[in-house]
Amino acid sequence: MIELRSKSDNMEPLRRKIQEYIDNGLHLGWLIDTKNKKVEIYRANQPVELLDNPTSLSGDDVLPGFVLDLQVVFS
Repeated sequence: MIELRSKSDNMEPLRRKIQEYIDNGLHLGWLIDTKNKKVEIYRANQPVELLDNPTSLSGDDVLPGFVLDLQVVFS
């Protein structure tokens, strides 16, 4: 799941939304904060990983070989 924060979005409802999906069986969720160029990575049974201005995201073992180029998203 990919959730993009718009300039008018508050982060807390987006975090709760992704956590609800994780709690219901989602394996990987990305919350992309385009405003601050940050990414929160949600994985089942793991703490949230925070990235500051990453250039790309990997699909890990959930989406093997998938890479999202964030330079396009953040520009």
